[in-house]
Amino acid sequence: MHKNMTTREKIRELIEARNERWFSSRLYDWVMLAAIIVGILPLVFREQPRIFWYFDLFSGLCFIVDYVLRWITADIPYKGGSRVRAFLVYPFTPMAIIDLLSILPIFNLLSPTFKVVRVSRLLRILRVIKIVRYYEPLVIILAVIKRQGKILWTVFSLAIFYIFITALIMFNAEEDINPETGRYLFDNFFDAFYWAACTLTTVGYGDLYPISDIGRIISIVSSMVGIAIIALPSGIVTAGYLDELSVRKKRERKHVRNIERMKVPDIKPIDDPS
Repeated sequence: MHKNMTTREKIRELIEARNERWFSSRLYDWVMLAAIIVGILPLVFREQPRIFWYFDLFSGLCFIVDYVLRWITADIPYKGGSRVRAFLVYPFTPMAIIDLLSILPIFNLLSPTFKVVRVSRLLRILRVIKIVRYYEPLVIILAVIKRQGKILWTVFSLAIFYIFITALIMFNAEEDINPETGRYLFDNFFDAFYWAACTLTTVGYGDLYPISDIGRIISIVSSMVGIAIIALPSGIVTAGYLDELSVRKKRERKHVRNIERMKVPDIKPIDDPS
C-alpha cells in the first residue's frame, strides 16, 4: 500500500475485495470467507457440539470488526459528497443491514435468554449473502445481471408468457380423466401452469404428464421451445461475464498505474547549459 495514504484509506484498501494486488487484502478476504463458512456450518447439523460455540464466537467477532471498519471508512468512496451524510446513511444500506443482522446471533452466545434466540438460526442464514462481497465470481455475476438487467427481464417475461400460453392450451386440450383419482388430469389451471413451467425448464418431475395424443404433441413442442428459451439467458450471462472480466482487468491495470505514479514523483530534467 502507498505510504502516503492515511490510516483510514489503508483500512479501506484492506477491506475492499477488489484489491488483489496486496497480500494483506487477500488475507483479509480469506479470513472473512472462513468466518462466513464456520458461521453457517452449524446450520447443516441437528446436533450442536461445543466447538460450534467457538465457531459462532469467531465469526461473530469477525463480523463486528468488519462492520466497524466499513462504517468508519464509509465516506472514503464518496470523497465528493458530505462525509457526515456518508456515516449516517451507511447503516441503512442493504449490505450494512445484512451485516448487522448477521452479528445479532452472537448475543445468543453471551446470553441464551436473549430474545433473538428464537430467530438466531434464521439470522445465521443471512451470513450466506455476505459471501457475495468476498467471492469474486458472484460479484461479477451480480454485476452482469445488473448491466444486462433489461435484456434478462425481457427473456424472463417471454418465458412467463410462453408458460401461460402453453398451460392455457394444455388445460383445454387435455380433457382425459386420471384413472387413479377419477378426476381431470389437470384439475385446475395452476396444475397446468406448474406442468408448463416444469416442461419449459426441462425438469420433468413426472408427477403431472399428459396421456392423450394431442397432449403429448403439445408437450413435445413445449419442450423443444423451452430448450431455446432457457438457453438465451445462459448465453447472455456468459457473454456479459467475459465482458465484465475484461472491464475489471482494464480497471485493475489503471488502478495499478495510478498507484505507481503516486509512488514515483515526477522528476523534471535539468537543462544542459552547454
